[in-house]
Amino acid sequence: MEFLSAFQVIYVIIVAIVCLRVIYDTNHITKTLSYLLVVIFIPVFGIIFYFSFGVNYRNSKIYSKKLFSNIQFERKLELQLQHYAKQIIKNRGSLLESNKKLIRLLFNDISSPLTNKNEVDLLINGETKFPEVYKAIEAAKHHIHLEYYVFTEDIVGKKIETLLIQKAKEGVQVKFMYDDYGSSSIRKSMVYRLRAAGIEAYPFYKIKLIYLANRMNYRNHRKIIVIDGRVGFVGGINVSDTYTNDIKTKPFPFWRDTHLKIHGPAVWYLQYLFLCDWNFCAKCDIEPKDEFFPNLDSFETTSNVAVQIAASGPDSKTPTILYSLLQAISLAEEEILITTPYFVPNESIMDALCIAAMSGVKVKLLVPRTSDSKVVNAAASSYYEELMKSGVQIYRYTKGFIHAKTMAVDDEIAIVGSANMDMRSFDLNFEVNAIIYDKDVNKKLKDAFNTDLNDASEINLERWLARSWYHELLEKLARLLSPLL
Repeated sequence: MEFLSAFQVIYVIIVAIVCLRVIYDTNHITKTLSYLLVVIFIPVFGIIFYFSFGVNYRNSKIYSKKLFSNIQFERKLELQLQHYAKQIIKNRGSLLESNKKLIRLLFNDISSPLTNKNEVDLLINGETKFPEVYKAIEAAKHHIHLEYYVFTEDIVGKKIETLLIQKAKEGVQVKFMYDDYGSSSIRKSMVYRLRAAGIEAYPFYKIKLIYLANRMNYRNHRKIIVIDGRVGFVGGINVSDTYTNDIKTKPFPFWRDTHLKIHGPAVWYLQYLFLCDWNFCAKCDIEPKDEFFPNLDSFETTSNVAVQIAASGPDSKTPTILYSLLQAISLAEEEILITTPYFVPNESIMDALCIAAMSGVKVKLLVPRTSDSKVVNAAASSYYEELMKSGVQIYRYTKGFIHAKTMAVDDEIAIVGSANMDMRSFDLNFEVNAIIYDKDVNKKLKDAFNTDLNDASEINLERWLARSWYHELLEKLARLLSPLL
């Protein structure tokens, strides 16, 4: 009995210390309260869970986003980009005037320049994306840079592996960066073969069992390819057969996703992100070169699309992607079309969507009918009632799994990227979105959204309110965990 009492006293002291750590280290009130509930009411496991997924290692400065050691070169580049962006706004004021707040936000926050004279191709699903990737890799002359959350050793993965090895033999510099968690299956197979072929391959934030607690968070969820500093790919499609829909080779459900191919100056910022991440994971100091950042006037493109890149993660001073989405929503006058596979919003996103809908903006949200996580699915469902009462129309995709992360605002803004509309993407993961200011690209994205609605069912508010108390209770319980998902 005495031993048990002593153990209880020690455990209470430990819980108190952990609670103080939670209060000190967690900035968001809802997240703080959620972790406190877990630590206090789930003995032992709650403490383990917090140290595995909740500790704010952002404060430990695990990641330093510094690419330039030459300050003069960095300043020269910044001035060049500022002048370039000002000229674009001056020459295309009528198109960009209504979106200048979003443009300024991204430049002031992360120095992401507005770029012009880009060719942008909207790639629907893996069966459209991968042939374009194959052709771009085959055409590479100087370098190929790849950064992926999921890269698997299947038909698509092996095809890209073969092409990379072939280009390396031709003398093209190849750098391959993969997330150590999302791409764990290739660590002891494909990675060795790539390295043997002279390709530099490194994991991003390598997971080690002894350090598991602080490395399960802060995953690199970006999907970036940069070829010769001129062609880039960005979006939601990882490298895996899962993302294609060839019934002969893929026994998976239909997978709906969206990606972009960009040819033009916007690739500059994708290159910058890649090199920053590379210097961190490869522990080296690659300096910018002309081959990585071609002269802005040297791009020969047939289109004049304006593009900006939004990126954020534990390296960011602010949740840039969250801010950019909030700003885009606030700019809407007529319509907002959102597709996301994981909808676990924070209060600011909820307020912004409700305010927009109640102000007369047509807001439509497309989510999967069935998520690959029952807890996430239940948590997302807990937000639907409030949104629908505000006038938001919610559709659930029934053809398969919808994994696209897109937003179309009015007739000019189109957003495609890797970030889900959840707190993990806003706060913990390394993410990247492309923001396109162009009526043609916007129309193509809206057409894709409306086509998807043909394979979706709208939630009826009256029937939703009549659902069983049991389902509603599960949703509310899951919502308590939403800041932790």
